[in-house]
Order: sequence, then structure tokens, then C-alpha cells
Amino acid sequence: MITIIGIATRTHGFDINGAVAKVTKVMINDPRRVGEIIIDLQFPHNNYSEKERKIIEHAVANCPVAKSLHPDLKQTVTISYKQ
Repeated sequence: MITIIGIATRTHGFDINGAVAKVTKVMINDPRRVGEIIIDLQFPHNNYSEKERKIIEHAVANCPVAKSLHPDLKQTVTISYKQ
């Protein structure tokens, strides 16, 4: 996701230097497998405009890797912008 966001932001002339993604997996049983991934995207203080935030959010929503995961895998993504 960070790569896709980086490509989008470079195309639109702003950066996400210092962005961090924290990923947590949640296991479930029967059969034992990963049932959920929780992705917490944290962006540095950069006074992102509303347009820039929309570009970031659009890139997250259209991430080809996320769209390639099995539909039974719950994906929870949060985005935070440091103030």
C-alpha cells in the first residue's frame, strides 16, 4: 500500500516521506488461518490538503495487492495524519 500511495503522490507532486505502516494479523480457527489483517497507516505532519488526502485514500482503496487477497480475509485499514 505504501508503494502504491508513493507512486500516486509522486505523480501529483507531493511526498509521504516518514510514513509508517503497522500491520497486525489476527488468527482464526477451523481451519487455522489468518482471518484479518489490520493496517494502520500513519502519515507525518505535512499539512496535507483535502485533495492530497483524497489521493492517498483513493490509492489505499485501489491497492492491487489488497484486491488480490482472498475475499474471506477481513482487511481493516486506518489512516492517520499527525498534527
